[in-house]
Amino acid sequence: ALKEIDKIRLKQFGDNLKKLREARGLSVRELASQCDVDFSKINKLENNKGNITLTTLFELAEGLGVHPSSLLNTKYKHQIPLLN
Repeated sequence: ALKEIDKIRLKQFGDNLKKLREARGLSVRELASQCDVDFSKINKLENNKGNITLTTLFELAEGLGVHPSSLLNTKYKHQIPLLN
């Protein structure tokens, strides 16, 4: 079972994904075809019913034309500065 903080992080991720997708005027199916991720997977992520792999994260970011960190803009217990 997921810890409460993990549920919060997955919800934040799903919210970020949906916001970025909608900002680009893409349907779930259109994004799916652009990044080669099954539309049902995207739907589950946006509705907080799934977890994500690193490869899927990169595919979604590429399909949206954003840096992967845009999708990971969530609250963490310990903030660590990003390395360049």
